[in-house]
Amino acid sequence: MLYIIFILIIVLDQLTKYGAIRYLKGNKPLVIIEDFLEFNYIENFGAAFGILQNRRIFFVLITLIVIIIIIFFLKRNICCLNKSIKISLVMLMAGAIGNLIDRVRFGYVVDFISIKFKNGYEFPIFNIADSFIVISTILIVYMILFDKYKV
Repeated sequence: MLYIIFILIIVLDQLTKYGAIRYLKGNKPLVIIEDFLEFNYIENFGAAFGILQNRRIFFVLITLIVIIIIIFFLKRNICCLNKSIKISLVMLMAGAIGNLIDRVRFGYVVDFISIKFKNGYEFPIFNIADSFIVISTILIVYMILFDKYKV
């Protein structure tokens, strides 16, 4: 089950990025919901919210270290962890690998999901992998803080 979730997240991420490259790159943003959601291709040479631009080697190394730590942690503690924390760790790892593939392949991460709020705030453009990284991180922090990660 964990392997299927892992593969599905990476495939979904890479397919949507392929679609962004094929249909959005060089074109105007595709409006999905007026004044709220649009698909807008950008090349992110940094991290979340565009910070630390042009640090490709740094991000590749950090991502590899995080992946190794997650694999080691899962293998060492698989019997003691509940299903929710296992799934969350797999989601985090798959999201990290989705963005790692872009960094190695292109030298940047493909972002394309743009959300705008009525008060004028525009959330930084992101992708599917970013979504899984953020959601899984929130879940992991919650489970650790409230001691809900054990069997």
